[in-house]
Amino acid sequence: MAEPEINAFLTHLAVKEKVSASTQNQALSALLFLYRHVLGREVGDLGDVIRARRPHHLPVVMTREEVKSVLACLPGDKWLMASLMYGAGLRLMPACRLSACIAQAGACGAGGECLRLRIQDIDFARNEILVRDGKGAKDRVTMPPESLKATLQEHLRVVKAVHEQDLGDGWGRVQMPHALDRKYPGAPAEWRWQWVFPQENRWRNASTREEGRHHVDESLVQRAVKDAARRAGILKRATCHTFRHSFATHVLEAGYDIRTVQELLGHQDVRTTMIYTHVLNRGGKGVRSPADTL
Repeated sequence: MAEPEINAFLTHLAVKEKVSASTQNQALSALLFLYRHVLGREVGDLGDVIRARRPHHLPVVMTREEVKSVLACLPGDKWLMASLMYGAGLRLMPACRLSACIAQAGACGAGGECLRLRIQDIDFARNEILVRDGKGAKDRVTMPPESLKATLQEHLRVVKAVHEQDLGDGWGRVQMPHALDRKYPGAPAEWRWQWVFPQENRWRNASTREEGRHHVDESLVQRAVKDAARRAGILKRATCHTFRHSFATHVLEAGYDIRTVQELLGHQDVRTTMIYTHVLNRGGKGVRSPADTL
């Protein structure tokens, strides 16, 4: 079996099974991997495959009161992470590049968004958060909320004390992006390279007996936000990414122009940002009904 059968199978998934576009793409990726890396054969032209349509959904957005109620149900550092995602428009994690994870045994040390912030990425003097290597491998600058500065600085004092204790125990080295530890051997132990949100417990390499801390696992934050939304009585499907959608919508509501919001979110195309105008009913369907004037 080769190209014609792959075409028929992918078309069958879209037409008969009515799978989503992402499921069909996953099946195609799996087949390409099988042929290239297991069977050792390159796949040629697949012809006209009927592709599953990707639906266009409006993002789920919480009101300010809903955001406040969800945050009130989050404990400690989870509250701080969620507040940063809402207050600075951060993603929980960037879209991970598979090659980077494979190269680093599944623990990518590159830059990123909320969970992969490093100490040096937060500049209180300039009121900036530098998001390194975000989605699309792009850097961008956003701002930390004024209301979080004191809490964030206190959090960093606690993290620094933990880091100094790790150094005293003979560890305290963090994973570096792009193999920088080979170029700068002392950098992994420097304070500026440490994670803003490190793990509570040190991990141990079973083969080398080395100990260290990675950033907080994303599943812990996702689960905490889901539980907080349930306890707050939010019926919407509120996730970590909902805080980012809510940030964009509320900034537009405050009267800031769409180009500013595009820059803060890191969107390459302003059309991606324009979806929030529809959430605000300021887009093509933002017309006031004549019945409301009777």
